[in-house]
Amino acid sequence: MKTLLSILIALSITVGAQSQGCSDAGFCTMGAMKPDQPFNKKIKLKLRSMELSFYRGTTTTTPVVYVTTADLAFSLNAKNSFQVKLPYQMVRNGNLGETQGLSDISLCFTRNVFTSDQFDINVSVGGKIPTNNSDLQAEGQFEGKPLPMYYQTSLGTYDIISGISLINRKWLFATGIQIPLNRNNNQFLWPPGSPEWQDYPDPKYIETYSQARELKRGIDVMLRVERNFRFSRVNFSAGLLPIYRITRDEITNAAGIRTKPDGTVGLALSGIVTAGYNFNVKSGIRILFGKKITQRERNPDGLTREVVTTISYCYRF
Repeated sequence: MKTLLSILIALSITVGAQSQGCSDAGFCTMGAMKPDQPFNKKIKLKLRSMELSFYRGTTTTTPVVYVTTADLAFSLNAKNSFQVKLPYQMVRNGNLGETQGLSDISLCFTRNVFTSDQFDINVSVGGKIPTNNSDLQAEGQFEGKPLPMYYQTSLGTYDIISGISLINRKWLFATGIQIPLNRNNNQFLWPPGSPEWQDYPDPKYIETYSQARELKRGIDVMLRVERNFRFSRVNFSAGLLPIYRITRDEITNAAGIRTKPDGTVGLALSGIVTAGYNFNVKSGIRILFGKKITQRERNPDGLTREVVTTISYCYRF
């Protein structure tokens, strides 16, 4: 057991150090869209679960994002379940400061609409609730200056989410959509036209963050294609996760005019791999990492990651 854990951790560190992660607003780990979903008709699965995950993601600039998430799933009956995700996020090592706090809360209802010995079809609807307005400001040396979205612990918007999946023993196909309903209250701009960061010693560094004043994210559509390899206790999966932003982000520029920056629509494509071990029918661990293949030109939402590693423990009851 100790040897297996050592191998899995070493694998995550080795591959994670040269990989990139999924840049989405959270919906590709909700309900029917989740990766590495179980499918076993021989063993009656426990339909309630508690999962605790530890995430580390380096960004395209200096901040490093750490997230601890409690993922709770409750079966209402044999076909219906409800999921709650409660993440706590810390941003460290950024040149502009550090932040931490409760991140956006996810709620998702999932219904099994078809089941057979060969495959299942599940449908999910849900949403995300912001825990702040994405208006956290710098402290210390840069006291009071508005921070970019990379430093924010919340996206600051209410989102509607829906999706559908088809799963069998070997394959998972899922698609979903996420629709933000409002703009946030982020105030980050850089010169010209904005006085907040004009005295920063390295203007080129400030411009590595996309401007995001009063950001309203565009609509995202995702597709998950995943191949699973399942054994009695060990399982692996590998797949592709394309996320396409179909409408442009909107911000308020320095003149107070709503604009839609170029480069905010398009494809973000990642390769995702997981490795898991089940101690028994009730509990297990999983490691997930991904490699970014393509990304959008501009990301005002601050979701792009260079390196992602997630380690999770799940208890089913």
